[in-house]
Amino acid sequence: MSGVGREIVLVDLNRARAEAEANDIYHAVPFANPLTIRAGDYPDLAGAHVVVIAGGVAQKPGETRLQLLKRNADVFRQIVPSVLRHAPHTVLLVVTNPVDIMTHLAAHFAAEFGVPSSRVIGSGTTLDTARFRALLGRHFNVDPHHVHAYVVGEHGDSEVLAWSQASIAGLGLDQFASTYGTPLTEANRKEIDENVRRAAYQIIAGKGATYYGIGSAVARIVDVLLHDQRAILSICSRIESVPDCEGVTLAMPHLVGGQGALATIPLSLSTEEQGALRKSAAILREAIESLEVGSR
Repeated sequence: MSGVGREIVLVDLNRARAEAEANDIYHAVPFANPLTIRAGDYPDLAGAHVVVIAGGVAQKPGETRLQLLKRNADVFRQIVPSVLRHAPHTVLLVVTNPVDIMTHLAAHFAAEFGVPSSRVIGSGTTLDTARFRALLGRHFNVDPHHVHAYVVGEHGDSEVLAWSQASIAGLGLDQFASTYGTPLTEANRKEIDENVRRAAYQIIAGKGATYYGIGSAVARIVDVLLHDQRAILSICSRIESVPDCEGVTLAMPHLVGGQGALATIPLSLSTEEQGALRKSAAILREAIESLEVGSR
């Protein structure tokens, strides 16, 4: 709807659902941007620049993302090879939860086709970062586009809000609060942290699933990939250069371009935040090792 891409193919085990979704979106094209959208099968993905993988079982109310792991692993054993047989040069963008581990699995299966892990990325904390910026913007009455802040680590309960690196107009939050005259108390920080960390659970409890936030996040990532924008996004990818996170797939700010994750950008986190990131990486490492999947 936002004009990202020119042709979209929807592939689903439920072909009738894919056709219905494609038709529903196509009927909105006259109100939006030129687009060809249709249902298809894996052979129709030939030549695709980006393939978004959103397949898997749905998250239940109250269920953590990590609890989804074993139920979704088998799905990816079928999806990833099926995609790469027909689109070997594509960038894989994983959205399925738990997204860090599913991205790690996707990279493992993709490696069998010679695809580097940099071309297998996940939505990571892109949406969590947007929530953090939106809530800070609401608190200070500033357009979130001008709030710079990141959520790193697991897309889930152990994620880390990088308060020490957050800024508005080049000023740290405490300095901006003092200059602007709007206090940022410990209670404010706790409330924002809770609302970022628990947002998905609250939405799932109320309406069954998240739609618009993640849809917008994915559209933004795809736009960056298609047009080689070299944007800084908090996607998840295999980490090799951050101490205590090596070999784990988690979210950090990355330079993202047409070929996927071009570089990881470590943040100068506070001591407390560094400890929380190590803890988050350890949780993900344990989950990955429980699947007995290699780190190649």
